[in-house]
Amino acid sequence: MRANEEILPDASAPSKPNVLAQTSTDNTSGRFPLAIYEKAPFTNGSLSVRFKTISGERDQAAGLVWRCRDPDNYYIVRANALEDNIVLYKVEGGKRLSLEPKGTPSKTYGVKHKVPKQTWSTLKVAFDGPRFEVFFDGARIMEVEDKTFTSAGKAGLWTKADSVTHFDDFQIEKKN
Repeated sequence: MRANEEILPDASAPSKPNVLAQTSTDNTSGRFPLAIYEKAPFTNGSLSVRFKTISGERDQAAGLVWRCRDPDNYYIVRANALEDNIVLYKVEGGKRLSLEPKGTPSKTYGVKHKVPKQTWSTLKVAFDGPRFEVFFDGARIMEVEDKTFTSAGKAGLWTKADSVTHFDDFQIEKKN
């Protein structure tokens, strides 16, 4: 964990009593706190997490990271309560690039979807080879394909800028 992440009590947590909380209010736009689970390198499977955005003026986001090689190379899907959208990105060489959902016009920026503030929601991504399926509260909302990172990597959680976010029930299911 990094200094901005804490284990805190949250009486509303799905699996009481504690959550992993990203607590920094540093609103630097290009700041992406990561909490990486170092012992879980794998190639295919799924990740899910329950999250609740607490606050943030620049951002109120929660994300899942997979096939993470290092802080500059990974995939991430994030849900943003200020923008009401869900976007899948690749971070390659430190540059974050959105990947358009299958069946949409080129350069489509994610999917517009209500992401409730201060409410527990579930974000899930299933990945097998170049195919990624994203689910929000159990409903499949998009599919993306990309072949940038094909080998095993670590998994974890992500926020942006001043997003104060609580995470609970982080689950990893390895397929390979």
